[in-house]
Amino acid sequence: MSRKSSWILPFYLLISLYFSACAPTQALPQFKNTLVAIQPTPSVVVKATPVASLAIATVTKGPVVCNSQAGSLETGVIDTLLLDKPMRYTVYLPPCYSLDINMRYPVLYLLHGQGYIEDQWIRIGAVSTADRLIAAGDILPFIIVFPFDYSYKQPAEYRFEDVFIQQLIPTIDGTYRTQVAATQRAIGGLSRGGAWSLHIGAGHPDLFGSIGGHSPAIFIRGENSLKRDILAIPPDQLPRIWLDAGDSDSEYEVIVPFEEFLSQKNIPHEWHKYIGWHDEKYWSAHVERYLRWYAQGWR
Repeated sequence: MSRKSSWILPFYLLISLYFSACAPTQALPQFKNTLVAIQPTPSVVVKATPVASLAIATVTKGPVVCNSQAGSLETGVIDTLLLDKPMRYTVYLPPCYSLDINMRYPVLYLLHGQGYIEDQWIRIGAVSTADRLIAAGDILPFIIVFPFDYSYKQPAEYRFEDVFIQQLIPTIDGTYRTQVAATQRAIGGLSRGGAWSLHIGAGHPDLFGSIGGHSPAIFIRGENSLKRDILAIPPDQLPRIWLDAGDSDSEYEVIVPFEEFLSQKNIPHEWHKYIGWHDEKYWSAHVERYLRWYAQGWR
């Protein structure tokens, strides 16, 4: 290498270092969004109490509120030497009967027709209709008793009436929270049961405030005694009386003269003639009318 070349190279190196140190620093890129560090939030643990263990205290003032729409049925038997067979019976208790032990109820006794048993009224809709009307607030709640009459005999031939009056009614009043005034007790029946309701009701106006005869097969041997009993009732003790029958009812020709007797003697009553026969189809079609009528006497 020549002497000139030896000093030229270091000279160029010094010049390069000088200009590199003086060059402007390159700008960093600028970001529009600023990143913020988020501190972790402490965990919150919610402890849920099982519903089954919650004790909900409800403070009520006034009457107990009943949300049930169905009553209940109970059965009983009166085993007596006065009859050849025990008197079975079924009792309908209105919705929520067990809730208010201070409340007392009117009672309706409903008798079945000949050839049937105590469940006839239940089968044709008395219980389901009562549930529906009570739940809707259309009628006041009441107790219904369905007794069983096993016989086809006339009243004077066996002691059904005596057992009914002397044993059944006291048993019901002693077992259930009933209202015992005559105005709060009613009796009604279908066919033979209707004949019984007229016979028993007219003979005991001190016990029944309403009597319903639905297609009543009026007792042939007891017709005159029935009329005498009705005429013997003091005017201020006369019960409410309902009679109805279908225009094709097999008992129609017997029922109409009895209704005419009531009219001639100015005995207050209701007479309803409908289209129909002497059968369950006819009675089931009118169950609601019957129950509404009985309940009207208790308002």
